[in-house]
Amino acid sequence: MLIGKLDSVVERFAEIEKQLCDAELIANRALFLKISKERAELEDLVLAYREYQRICDELAEYTQTLNSDDAELRELAEMEIPALTEQRDALETQIQILLLPRDPNDTKNIILEVRAGTGGDEAALFAADLFRMYARYAENRQWTVEIMSASETDGGGFKEVIASISGREVFSHLKYESGVHRVQRVPVTETQGRIHTSACTVAVLPEAEDVEIEIDEDKELRIDVMRAGGPGGQSVNKTESAVRITHLPTGLVVICQDEKSQHKNKAKAMKVLRARLYDKLQSEANAQRAADRKSQVGSGDRSERIRTYNYPQGRVTDHRAGITVYRLEGLMEGDLDEFLSQIRAWFQAEALKAQSQQ
Repeated sequence: MLIGKLDSVVERFAEIEKQLCDAELIANRALFLKISKERAELEDLVLAYREYQRICDELAEYTQTLNSDDAELRELAEMEIPALTEQRDALETQIQILLLPRDPNDTKNIILEVRAGTGGDEAALFAADLFRMYARYAENRQWTVEIMSASETDGGGFKEVIASISGREVFSHLKYESGVHRVQRVPVTETQGRIHTSACTVAVLPEAEDVEIEIDEDKELRIDVMRAGGPGGQSVNKTESAVRITHLPTGLVVICQDEKSQHKNKAKAMKVLRARLYDKLQSEANAQRAADRKSQVGSGDRSERIRTYNYPQGRVTDHRAGITVYRLEGLMEGDLDEFLSQIRAWFQAEALKAQSQQ
């Protein structure tokens, strides 16, 4: 335990709390928000460390009591010490996790992209199921979901659906969802009851601010407008409201047509484009820093098969963490908190291992 570092964090936290009571700082909205954010980032660590210190003090007292002449006090100490030791060890692990370098994207909103992969119509239906799962989860957490673009199939599935999800620390909760999601089930069109395997890809992109990604619209973008289309090529409207933006330096293309306003579709497309460019830059930086594949744990490699949803057995398995649960129905209804917490804990444990080996 880095006691010296923790003591300095506690001192900084106390200093911040004093600053937040200062009328002059409160009047400076930008600075007040900045200091409040720093306080929020330190709070969990400070509370955990204070509790750790309290437990250690109690343990020291009970350990001393073991030498007492009073038999009842010795018996009490012997009963309390194991539970306190367990609490201390758990807090030590929690503090080590809280001391890990914080992902600067954790507080960001996200752009969620779900695409049907192998499996035809069944993959498109599964893409719709996955999107609904994430939308339900967002609703449970009181986040806001806005569909940016959707390409539907005649059967009610999605070839692709892109949405913005905004709220408290969205990226930190969903960042490990990027990858290939596989489903094993009997499709509605299957007459002989055979189980089919289909797949979808999920991308979770942190939303980029204008200051993070600078785009010269005149030189770097080609913007085309067209009429929006629906399933089967049917016309959605008769005005040229759909927008296709091509980022010439990278070749990235974004199409938005859900809004009737060309201006709104362009704004949505630019939001998605910024997120994709930000993700591309980060992925390139991660690849350059990585000495080997192990150091890329949690980098969001979307070519990796991360999860299987087996409907006949009601089973969901995350292949990275080796976690299997038998409550598929609940997960598909958005009850993801416990499952995602287990996966996040696995990634944190891997990060701790990597840190101890450096």
